[in-house]
Amino acid sequence: MTAYKDLSREELLEIKSGLEAQFEEVKAKGLKLDMSRGKPSAEQLNLSMGMMDVLNSKADLICEDGVDCRNYGGLDGITEAKQLLADMMEVPRDNVIIFGNSSLNVMYDTVARAMTHGVMGSTPWCKLDKVKFLCPVPGYDRHFGITEHFGIEMINIPMTPTGPDMDLVEKYVNEDPAVKGIWCVPKYSNPQGITYSDETVYRFANLKPAAEDFRIFWDNAYCVHHLYEDKQDYLLEILMECKKAGNPDMVYKFASTSKISFPGSGIAAMAASEANLNDIRDMMKYQTIGHDKVNQLRHVRFFKDIHGIVEHMKKHADIMRPKFEAVIDVLERELGGLEIGSWIKPLGGYFISFDSLDGCAKAIVAKAKEAGLVMTGAGATYPYGKDPHDSNIRISPSYPTPEELSVAADIFVLSVKLVSIDKILESK
Repeated sequence: MTAYKDLSREELLEIKSGLEAQFEEVKAKGLKLDMSRGKPSAEQLNLSMGMMDVLNSKADLICEDGVDCRNYGGLDGITEAKQLLADMMEVPRDNVIIFGNSSLNVMYDTVARAMTHGVMGSTPWCKLDKVKFLCPVPGYDRHFGITEHFGIEMINIPMTPTGPDMDLVEKYVNEDPAVKGIWCVPKYSNPQGITYSDETVYRFANLKPAAEDFRIFWDNAYCVHHLYEDKQDYLLEILMECKKAGNPDMVYKFASTSKISFPGSGIAAMAASEANLNDIRDMMKYQTIGHDKVNQLRHVRFFKDIHGIVEHMKKHADIMRPKFEAVIDVLERELGGLEIGSWIKPLGGYFISFDSLDGCAKAIVAKAKEAGLVMTGAGATYPYGKDPHDSNIRISPSYPTPEELSVAADIFVLSVKLVSIDKILESK
């Protein structure tokens, strides 16, 4: 196909006229489609329904080390749940604490503790003149929401095909003591689906922070969320690399079963050094006597071990893979060669990242909504909701049915074409 920018004004107007007629036909259908968030579909949730049957009123609720899961106790979580999540996170069991159902909750609490009480004896962040976080962009809006909520200044770090721009990361972390953390989704990143290279992980582990309480917030949310059995990204394990580099306390690693079992009632975990975990335990003991051990036991009895999780996630992939491929196929078929957008074909995760012409993302999302398709708001993948190029759009293929997704993808590319033509016409 000929790039739109190479067409004459008359040719563009003729194409636009035909597209507008298609758009009006779609609008007349009164569709209500939602591609706004990375929620598992009902079909995916059904995969875990057997979890509801592994425990009942006659079940033995005593875990391996003799703890009665119905009673108080177990601040760290039950041993077998720690082992299950440790294997998923590729860390030793003794480096893991099991929390409640949400890793986002754990990350929020971790920032809150640092704000009110500091990190391992350092000055509480709330008593400092300035606290800054580095934010790889495009990135995860809920991460940015946490730091914005606490009034922490956020600094954009551009993503590259191998992870965040590490030259910038090293400059900020090594030179500015006000930089206290960085958000990372290192495997199948949200929204681009990029996995950090070995060199990127190595450079993270070898940072020389100006702040003694600097921490890497390593949200390995998609560590087992592959789309293909024969094509999977590999991620170097950060805790071990930090330990080898002499920085054992520099990282907090987060994960959960939120998109493995049930998002509303999964289990979440943090992995960190023993010194970090002791610091966290000292404050947790005032917050809770222990999280839901019955739910932890339910997960262990259902999955049994890491091999059970791997097999379970193959079933998720069988549902997700056709959806991702359907969207990519529409993008390639309808937009390939037009030079009005670019995208990455991920091997895992939950999103497809689309970059439009500069200044078009908000208009594309608004246009799609006009036709009955709700998408994640343009700008959401940047701190403060401000995309400096107004170009990035996060596509979430997981929740719609395959039939709905086909229609949604058509509406999206139609919206991209119409908005892009108007943008190009402005310059002719």
